[in-house]
Amino acid sequence: MNSQEIRIADAIFEGGGVRGIGLVGAVAVAEEKGYQWESLAGTSAGAIVASLLAAGYTAVELKAIFDKLDYTRFKDKGFIDKIPLVGPLVSLIFEKGIYEGDYLFNWIKGLLKEKGVNTFRDLLLPEYEDDKDFKFKLRLIASDVSRHSILVLPQDIKQCGIQPEDLDVALAIRMSMSIPLFYEPVKIKDKTTNRDTYIVDGGFLSNFPVWLFDTPGVTASWPTFGFRLPESGTERIIGGPISLLKELFWTMKEAHDERYVKNMNFARTITIPTLGIGITEFDLSKERSEALYQSGRQAAEKFFDTYDHDTFTKRFLIGANTIGRGDSHRAGES
Repeated sequence: MNSQEIRIADAIFEGGGVRGIGLVGAVAVAEEKGYQWESLAGTSAGAIVASLLAAGYTAVELKAIFDKLDYTRFKDKGFIDKIPLVGPLVSLIFEKGIYEGDYLFNWIKGLLKEKGVNTFRDLLLPEYEDDKDFKFKLRLIASDVSRHSILVLPQDIKQCGIQPEDLDVALAIRMSMSIPLFYEPVKIKDKTTNRDTYIVDGGFLSNFPVWLFDTPGVTASWPTFGFRLPESGTERIIGGPISLLKELFWTMKEAHDERYVKNMNFARTITIPTLGIGITEFDLSKERSEALYQSGRQAAEKFFDTYDHDTFTKRFLIGANTIGRGDSHRAGES
């Protein structure tokens, strides 16, 4: 990349549980190439990476944070969970999830607070204050199982009677990270109906929202990069009802977004080999974590060796009815 090329970009991060360190590796390369992030979005683990970048962390800082992270602490049990033999089952029945998710919430809340970020009010973009879609630097995907609908946060929290600016960023991440049955869903009081609303992992409906920053009738002034952590293509072994339920969830998660990652979207997507690491492999060793980070770096290096925004625009965007984002005050930046 030479100094004349555009370095503003949007980024969208796929969910992938503990494999999020692979996203950090890819981001590190992008930042070394000179890219700075205009808007960011993500689902589940991708929500963590997107949020920390939006708060002002760099990939170098994120690498240091993840290197010190004890993933096993994400499996935090409440009193019911600790009951011998029957605890997890009782927790599933009465709390709708095995693990509390409190450690995850407090960990991410502390990191955001260090950068002065508490609510989405801290992530407003003044230049887009009149644009309801782009006024926030960050957007996260969650699933409202009470309404059977996808949530693009913070904007869609209005349907629960909450102002988007007032939504706690850490709580939105916790919503997006609520792997069904694994973590307890986030329960909030819907102020419009006075009923409880249950919100779970965004990957349930869209794990890779690569479409999120596309604008009808606008040819992009800067690129949107997708960062993916795909499942391996090997056939899964179904052993019992629990494994069947797990594979049903991941089939739905992967299949929903797979149709978007073709042609144009594939050309703007960095696909990171996940080395057979599972999303809930919380006993991940330092060696395997480092290997996944390097996998992200290698995937990004390969991507940026051939990516050129002008070529991409001419091939995919000219004459397109809907793709990309740009405006007059950004179009001339490099």
